[in-house]
Amino acid sequence: MKKGKAKIPVVERVAELAMKLGQRHLAEYGATTSRHDFTQRQLMSCLILRAYLKTTYRGVLDLLATSPGLRQRMGLSEKLPHFTTLQKFSGRSQVLAIVQKLVAELGRGSAEQTPGQIEMAMDATGLARTTVSDYFCSRRGRKFRRWVKVAVVVVAGSLLPAALAVDLKPTHDCVQARSLLAQAAQVAQPQRLSADAGYDAEWIHEVCRERWGVESVIPAVPRRADGTAGGKWRGQMTPEYLQQAHYNRRWAVESFFSALKRTMGSALSARRPDQLLAEAALKVLAYALRR
Repeated sequence: MKKGKAKIPVVERVAELAMKLGQRHLAEYGATTSRHDFTQRQLMSCLILRAYLKTTYRGVLDLLATSPGLRQRMGLSEKLPHFTTLQKFSGRSQVLAIVQKLVAELGRGSAEQTPGQIEMAMDATGLARTTVSDYFCSRRGRKFRRWVKVAVVVVAGSLLPAALAVDLKPTHDCVQARSLLAQAAQVAQPQRLSADAGYDAEWIHEVCRERWGVESVIPAVPRRADGTAGGKWRGQMTPEYLQQAHYNRRWAVESFFSALKRTMGSALSARRPDQLLAEAALKVLAYALRR
């Protein structure tokens, strides 16, 4: 009986994809005067693996030390970076911008492979800044409000992200909308974009329909005394219109967040603000690479 080709472990496949994806967006080294021991792609891939494995900086290095196949896919020899090197790299201000570019690259590839009309969905969720459960906090009589906000635009069908925004504290959904729309517009031209009532704003409809050329489908929250919604586009968001425009496609982003938290966990381990932002963004990227 002929033996089939050996299956590549998922962790090795994630590392290989991370190295390939970073090739177009990362210079080999951060400075010409550095020691050039490790490339930026290798360091970024280590951070992605750390997020994927839900481990510490030391933990991902311990795995690399005992996994020759994993080191080979990342172009690493037996010499590995110190855990403080990874920690300092994750604190760089460019890490979030780099992750956003890599997420956009994945979204672009997904959109190009999607047959027919493309649809996107936008929403946000929170990742806890502590491993203490909400239930425990409620029993102790404390409110649980320490979480990092993660907002994405996903391609319906593939459930891959096309845009990403991260904030250190709870904010109104519209705060991240401008950045998300700008990123998504650079990725693809979908037929429509669905979002929940948290994104109910006339300016969002104007950006989508008049600048981007995309049909925006967002429930309107009546704010007038007569119970109607004002605005040219908000006024059209009736229940009949939402049903006709397939508003139920918004389930795509809900499914994305559900799978993200089940797979990658919903708690962050970093403590510094810059590293919290980086870890939250890397969770999204690592999950997307895993898919």
